[in-house]
Amino acid sequence: MDTKFPLIMPADSETLILYRPVNQAELDLIAAADWRAFPPRLPEQPIFYPVTNEAYAAQIARDWNVPYYGVGYVLRFAVDAAYASRFPVQNVGGPEHDELWVPAEDLAEFNQHIVGRIEVTQEFRREA
Repeated sequence: MDTKFPLIMPADSETLILYRPVNQAELDLIAAADWRAFPPRLPEQPIFYPVTNEAYAAQIARDWNVPYYGVGYVLRFAVDAAYASRFPVQNVGGPEHDELWVPAEDLAEFNQHIVGRIEVTQEFRREA
């Protein structure tokens, strides 16, 4: 793991650990926000959907982001559990495909409930 990425504090009973697959452009915006916030959604993206497990995030980063963007990252972050409980968990496939659905208009407030910093846990690149 590249040590240039900051680490977050471990979760406790008051925080929920979530994961987010991203491409390089989104990672750069997160880094510019000091690893503390996700960028606003684009108009065609009405939902911000962090996922509930790292394996699912890795699947998206590897199988979708790498073919389309050439690189995919898995991010891990903690969010205030009480705040996160207001958003529905949606299953979009198999039992491991759970996502927290945050409306795009709530993302700025959601970012305020991130505890610590966003961390990169995995990186996938297109083979040369």
